[in-house]
Amino acid sequence: MTINRRDALTLLGSGLAMTLPAGANAAPSAARFDHGVASGDPAADGAVLWTRASPAAAATGDIPLRWHVAQAEAAEPIASGDIVARSARDFTAKVVATGLSPATNYWFWFTDAAGTRSPVGRFRTLPVGAAPDLVLAVVSCQLFPGGLFNAYDAIAKSERLDAVLHLGDYIYEYGAEGYGGEIGAKLNRLPEPRHEILTLADYRQRHAQVKRDPDMQAAHARAAFICVWDDHEVANDSWLHGAENHEPKSEGDWDKRKAAAMQAYFEWMPIRDPRPGQPWEAINRSFEFGNLATLAMVETRLLARDLQVAPKGAAVTPADYAPMLAERARADRELLGAKQQRWLETTLAGSVKAGKPWQILGNQVVMARVAGPDLERQLGAERFAAAMARMPAAYRERMSSAAASYRAGLPFNFDSWDGYPAARERLYASFRRAGSQPIVLSGDSHAAWANDLHDADGRLVAAEFGTTAITSPSYGSLLPGIGKLLADVNDEVRFCDQDNKGYLQLTLTPEAATAEFVTVSTILAKPYEKKVAARFRTAGKARLQQLA
Repeated sequence: MTINRRDALTLLGSGLAMTLPAGANAAPSAARFDHGVASGDPAADGAVLWTRASPAAAATGDIPLRWHVAQAEAAEPIASGDIVARSARDFTAKVVATGLSPATNYWFWFTDAAGTRSPVGRFRTLPVGAAPDLVLAVVSCQLFPGGLFNAYDAIAKSERLDAVLHLGDYIYEYGAEGYGGEIGAKLNRLPEPRHEILTLADYRQRHAQVKRDPDMQAAHARAAFICVWDDHEVANDSWLHGAENHEPKSEGDWDKRKAAAMQAYFEWMPIRDPRPGQPWEAINRSFEFGNLATLAMVETRLLARDLQVAPKGAAVTPADYAPMLAERARADRELLGAKQQRWLETTLAGSVKAGKPWQILGNQVVMARVAGPDLERQLGAERFAAAMARMPAAYRERMSSAAASYRAGLPFNFDSWDGYPAARERLYASFRRAGSQPIVLSGDSHAAWANDLHDADGRLVAAEFGTTAITSPSYGSLLPGIGKLLADVNDEVRFCDQDNKGYLQLTLTPEAATAEFVTVSTILAKPYEKKVAARFRTAGKARLQQLA
C-alpha cells in the first residue's frame, strides 16, 4: 500500500486525543497489548501516552480504550479518559494527558472494553522553577538484526532517569539480505517484512517488530522518550528530494515513500502529531526543564538538507577529490534551513535571557571537524598491513580508498556536519548571537564522542557528546581501536570509541554537565555487563575535562 500526501493527512485524522465516536464498531473480543506502552514529549502538566491494541483475528473495527494515570504503580487512577485505537492508524492510540503536577513521577496504563489491561508505564513531568538536577539517557541507531537491545535493558533498570532522548534510526529500512542480515540470521532477529520496506504496510510492520522487543518495551515503560528521526526511518542518506537508498525507477515516487514512512512514524511513536499548518517534516521542538535547561530538538534530514557530496561507502577516485571539496565548500549548502535556524536561535536566546545555565541541542549527526586517520602512518607499515589482511575482503579495497582520500583532505564523514561546513559556520554564528555555548548531542555515527567545537576563527563555541549505537555496527567492527586514531589526529576530538555499543547518560546540575559513556559487554547474548567507558565534565565556557 502506498499513499499520497492527501491520503496520509486523511489517515492521520484530526489529532491525538480521538474520543469514541457515536456508533463506533467496537471490537467483539478482548484486545492484546503486544507492543507495550510508551510515553513521550513530556511537559510540565503531562505527556503523550501511547499503546497499540492488537485486535482479535476476526475483528476489523476500531477498538475503544480507556487510559489511566496514577501516582503509584498500584494506586487508583487520578485521571482517566476515553481513546480509540483506530484501524486507520494501525490500531495505535495516543492521547495527551494533561492537568498533572510538574516534576512528578506518574504511572499509566490502558484498558479495553473487556477489562484487559495493558502493561504499566512510567513518566516524569517537566519541572517548573527551581530544578536541582536532570538525568537524561541519549540513544541512537538500533538495527534490529544487528544485535540484542541490552542497552535498553540497562536503561530500563536505571534508578534515576527523567527522560530518554532518541536521536534517530529507530528502525532501518533494509531487507533480510541487507545490513546486519548475517547477525540477524544467527540471532533469529531477521527483519519483518523480509524485503526492503517501501509501503505504509511495510513501515508499520517494521515499527511493530521493534516495539515487540521486550527490552525496547521495558525502556519505553521506564521513562518518556523525546524523539526525532534520522535517515533510516525512511531510507539511508535521505535528503530533501531523495535518498542514497531510493531508486525512483524501481521503488517509485520519493514523496510517496517518505509520506508512508512519516505516517507510520507518527502512528507508532510517542510523539505529538504534526502541528496544524506545518509540514510533517517539521518535528523540531523545544522542552523547558525549569530554571536549569532548555532542550531544542532539530531536524537535519527532510526539511532542508542538500544532497550529500558522497554517500557512505561510495567508490571515490583521486579525480573526484577536487570536485567533491569544491561542492562541499559551497556557501548555500544547508542542513537545517533558514527557518529552522531562526527558530533555534530564538529558542536559545530565550533560554539565555531567562538565566538558564544550559542549552541542549538534540541533533542527529556529528558536528565536530573530523579528519580521517592516516592509518599507515599512525599504525606503522607492518601493523597497517596486518590490519588490512584481517579485514574482510569486501571492505579491504574500500578502506584503502578511504585512507587515500583522507590524506588528500577529504573529511572522515560527508554525512555529518563536516559535509556542510558553511551551514555549520552559520549555526555557530547563531550560537554567538544567542549568547549560548550549548551542549550538542549527536547520534548517527555508531560511535561515542566527546568534542570541543570551534568556529572557523578558532573560538570555542560548544561542547559535543555523541552517543554510540544501541546495536548498529561501526568502523570499529572492521578496525578495532580506530576511535583512538581519530582522536589522535583531530584537535576537536577529545574522545572517540568506535568499538562499543551502549548509550550516553547526561547529568546536569546548575554548576556542571557530566557525560558518562555507558557500554554493554555484548549485544550477541545475555547476560551482559554494563560499565562506564569514560566520563567528561563541562562547567560551561571551557574545554571539556575528562574525569577518572
